[in-house]
Amino acid sequence: FIFLIEELERLTEERLCLEKILLQCIIQSRTLSGADVIHALKPFYFAVHPDFFGQHPKERAVNENSLKRLNGYLENLQKPGFHSFKPTQLTFYVREREPNSSNVQESFSTSGFRAVSFTLHTRDLLSTVLDILNSCSLSTEHIQSLSVNSQPHKEAKSTLNRPIKWDKTYYSFTGFKDPEEELDQAQRVETTLTSWLDDNEASAVIKLKKSLPLREELERLKFELSHQLQLSDIRWQRSWGIAHRCSQLHSLGRLVQQRPEVLKNVKGRTLVFTDRSGMSAAGHVMLGTMDVHHHWTKIFERLPNYYKLQERLLFLEDRISQLLGGIQVIYVEELQPLLTLEEYYDTLDSFYNKLLDSRLPFHPQSLRGLQMILESDRYTPSLHEFGHFTIPTVCDPATLQWFIIAKAQEARENLKRREEMMITEKELIDTSAEKFSLDRLYKEPSVTSAQMIDCCKRLLQESLPYLQGMHLCISHFYSVLQDGDLCIPWNWKS
Repeated sequence: FIFLIEELERLTEERLCLEKILLQCIIQSRTLSGADVIHALKPFYFAVHPDFFGQHPKERAVNENSLKRLNGYLENLQKPGFHSFKPTQLTFYVREREPNSSNVQESFSTSGFRAVSFTLHTRDLLSTVLDILNSCSLSTEHIQSLSVNSQPHKEAKSTLNRPIKWDKTYYSFTGFKDPEEELDQAQRVETTLTSWLDDNEASAVIKLKKSLPLREELERLKFELSHQLQLSDIRWQRSWGIAHRCSQLHSLGRLVQQRPEVLKNVKGRTLVFTDRSGMSAAGHVMLGTMDVHHHWTKIFERLPNYYKLQERLLFLEDRISQLLGGIQVIYVEELQPLLTLEEYYDTLDSFYNKLLDSRLPFHPQSLRGLQMILESDRYTPSLHEFGHFTIPTVCDPATLQWFIIAKAQEARENLKRREEMMITEKELIDTSAEKFSLDRLYKEPSVTSAQMIDCCKRLLQESLPYLQGMHLCISHFYSVLQDGDLCIPWNWKS
């Protein structure tokens, strides 16, 4: 028995000593700067950045949400004295790499991607960066070239690659918690709606209260500019924070004061703050958030020319409709990539010339009431659950004709079902917002009407006093946005 006590004391001293060494390594590795992290994760950002998923709204939304949560995790790692960590599971759609490209920026294709899920549970920046890159099967060789604290990182890596694994009897005898068992339990426990709200409602309330003055400022600026410029609406393509949106409207307001004459052409239009300037395929005026007033001024000056091009575009849509039995050509912002007016015109023009050459024998107006959208990244036609046809611009005319005729009746049924679902969805949103006294209930574009209906029906069966006065977004993940909006997955568990 004395021998066992002495052995236990020796093991405890050895454990404490090794833990001290590990702690020093972690502290050293945490000196990795924010700039080093960005450099180290550059291949990762190129593989998952939402801007590269413009033609895939669902995958873009997933990556946007996961990047927000990842950035929060990395920020916490850089906070001095931060010790409260929870395993964070993330999912990204990662673009496939091109086999023969040496340039990081050009080595990823846009045609294919794969879903990757991994759990972050490390407490230092270096290990976290390595976990991310390894999970996505990306190279880690460039990390060796980091100039900051290269030696401590090397020592930390060599030490951390030899983890200490104690026998299970050690934890039973001493009462210490087994870290591996804790991690396994955290990964096995599925997050429920009520448990997540218990943990996050307080922080969301604090963020929401802080954002209220800015929200009021945003509504005031939006109303004043819409009235002054006689705009139809002001929108944002991306889910920027309230402060960012206010800043953009202030910038537009300054331009109105400096050059009021150039803004007369925007009357009756919708302004969209997005990643680039121009006019969208939907006919909205796009203002690139990275552009200066000089670029915005040029766009406003060119609007008369854009309007002429839009007239030609509408004529093309009408001609295509006549060639295809009266089917309507539409552009759905939520489901299609954000195209400029010029890009969409070129797509329509190419498709129209192809139809003219093929001379498909559609009976006039036989497909009236049906809808179709054109996409350049597909090869086979399909029928969307909303009832519209998705037609590739490279589709063989004979295949196109057969597919549309064969699916016409199903398309009409889907369109009718869509109208019914939209009415049901709106009713459930209004009922849910009223029951829980929500200030706002909305969904991300990637959430379908069927998913939203299912989510609201199950919400109405719950008692959730936490939601009173909150902004609730139905998404694919749990998260608290920077302005206090609560995001929950549509398929939340009770």
